[in-house]
Amino acid sequence: MQAHQRHVRYFVMMGCCIGTFVLAWGVVRFVSVPAAIGMCVFAMVIPPLAAVFANKRDPDDDWWNDPRWDNPGWDDPGHDRDHPDHEPGP
Repeated sequence: MQAHQRHVRYFVMMGCCIGTFVLAWGVVRFVSVPAAIGMCVFAMVIPPLAAVFANKRDPDDDWWNDPRWDNPGWDDPGHDRDHPDHEPGP
């Protein structure tokens, strides 16, 4: 998963969190306060899950395994910054 998809996933989940809070205290509390409290408890769980799912490791995405961190000669001629060297897969 690429960075853009991770950002979109995070912001959609956080939008659902805010929407749940607004819906709970703007509409549902007039019908049932315990249901509104339950919705808020559910909405409290969304931000940590959004952080976990937005940073989920994907086999095709190697932003955490960039060889530039391990190679002190990265600035030497012959390296392409836009296409880092990849180790061959298994």
